[in-house]
Amino acid sequence: MSDLNTTNSLFFGRTELDPSRVDNILQESLGGGDDGELFFEYCQSEGIAIDDGKIKSASFDTAQGFGLRSVTGEVTGYAHSSELSEAALCRAAETVRMAHSGRTGNLAIDPVGTNISLYSDKNPLGLVPFEKKVGLLTAMDSYARDKDERVKQVSASLSGEWQAVQIIRVDGYQVADIRPLVRLNISVVVESDGRMETGSYGSGGRSVYDHYLKAPTWKKVVDEALRQAVVNLDAVPAPAGEMPVVLGPGWPGILLHEAIGHGLEGDFNRKKTSAFSGLLGERVASPGITVVDDGKIPERRGSLTIDDEGTPTQKTVLIEDGILKGYMQDRMNGRLMGAAETGNGRRQSYAHAPIPRMTNTYMLSGVGEPEEILASVDNGVYAVSFGGGQVDITSGKFVFSCTEAYRIENGKITAPLKGAMLIGNGSDVLRRVSMIGNDMELDPGIGTCGKEGQGVPVGVGQPTLKIDQLTVGGTAV
Repeated sequence: MSDLNTTNSLFFGRTELDPSRVDNILQESLGGGDDGELFFEYCQSEGIAIDDGKIKSASFDTAQGFGLRSVTGEVTGYAHSSELSEAALCRAAETVRMAHSGRTGNLAIDPVGTNISLYSDKNPLGLVPFEKKVGLLTAMDSYARDKDERVKQVSASLSGEWQAVQIIRVDGYQVADIRPLVRLNISVVVESDGRMETGSYGSGGRSVYDHYLKAPTWKKVVDEALRQAVVNLDAVPAPAGEMPVVLGPGWPGILLHEAIGHGLEGDFNRKKTSAFSGLLGERVASPGITVVDDGKIPERRGSLTIDDEGTPTQKTVLIEDGILKGYMQDRMNGRLMGAAETGNGRRQSYAHAPIPRMTNTYMLSGVGEPEEILASVDNGVYAVSFGGGQVDITSGKFVFSCTEAYRIENGKITAPLKGAMLIGNGSDVLRRVSMIGNDMELDPGIGTCGKEGQGVPVGVGQPTLKIDQLTVGGTAV
């Protein structure tokens, strides 16, 4: 109830909007459709970045607005405005009413509410003075340089967000959420014998700044970026060809997210444009592989108490022991596919209509010891971290670049590699996994997912995995 009190103050206490008039407008504009809602948002965000100990940029922004949506069948009417007024809402109502003009729908039932909150409702932006945030970043710069004389450049950034949302349906149903979000990042450039290499690392989650101001936290971030940069100083050109690939735990789950996760979102499967369309109940992966999407992990970057349609998030089993069990659904696609919504209706802001999106998507642990998995490979690649990549949802084909990878020779990790690319097909990769580690990790809280022009924070994770055969693109001759 405290979240509703806060959002009522933001959207009604400080504007001319009257709750009873809003209810009437919703009834007039959304009544007769299958579904729809009014989505209010108020968001404060800030970012501070330094280069070589000096402030490069500092920003603070406040945004607010609403999005009004009407859904009838597959037709969606959506209008939005940054003006919180009755006049703006009436104009939006005229637009969305056209989505069900001449049609009569059966209004979908409301989401089932919950009293669970997965994160603090405190606003992280106002709790710590600006000087202290800058001091954190400059301390990171000094720490990196003091630790290794080869450090030539340090870039560090800290960002925070406080988002308040309220969702109102045509029958008066209301639900609210207060969402904090923090992220800390650093990039380090080292030089040795005329060769320069970069290492980057970050950490984040739905919390206030306190955790990131603690020395053990930010020193770990710096240490990891510096370690990666130093490793890359000795990297040799990556081999090319088909070979066994071992994926490390944690952040390499981004490959799972991109190459497989998107293909398990409801809209792609309803439209039959996913490689997984029509395969419910069938084997799509090796035995032992279980993949879930879980939006209920406290304080994780991809977690949400409720999604952007007002549905509580949940732990959804997508693949169980290799068998496809379900898809991630928002309200519209779930209704059209005869499936329940799973709390995966997400939007970037009030200016965007919700679509099925992942939250925290990861593969569960198996029984293999990571050392045994590596020891089983005579000649292959061990991929620890990824950068950019491209994925085709329809075919499942992907290309990912490795920011940290190593050669495996006779079961041992040997030389670090530079320029390694992993090329394959998501559904094929799932079937080629032969060993699953017992060391599942979630990423450090840095993921952002793009889809249809919208970016939202997400989490990924996996244990150590052995893929028997995967194409590696490299430059070694």
